[in-house]
Amino acid sequence: MILKDFYEVSDNGKTEDVYLTTLKVNKEHEIFKGHFPNRPVTPGVVLMQLFKEEAERIFKRKLQLVRADNVKFIAVFDPNQDEELQLESQLEENGEFIKLKGVAKNSRGIVLKISSLYKSI
Repeated sequence: MILKDFYEVSDNGKTEDVYLTTLKVNKEHEIFKGHFPNRPVTPGVVLMQLFKEEAERIFKRKLQLVRADNVKFIAVFDPNQDEELQLESQLEENGEFIKLKGVAKNSRGIVLKISSLYKSI
């Protein structure tokens, strides 16, 4: 976990081809004091990192981002409005590479859509 104490996994599971992970975000985390005071917003790069960390947990190995083909930030994730963030990840392994298609959601809808490629390191 790159950001110590930023979140904890409160639930995880898998449907046929989608990994579902619910994260409880620590709204008191240091990152929110600077981004932004009195109006906390989770930085987009942090949201992207959550998917990488989830893929590392599932495949039990370290990964490096090779490419992010499609990243769409659709809404702001404010931990004062929602403590939980659900990640839906479709993962495909091909040798040393892992392809991810993901959607992050809060209680009001989609926050982020991402398609990315990772390499085992």
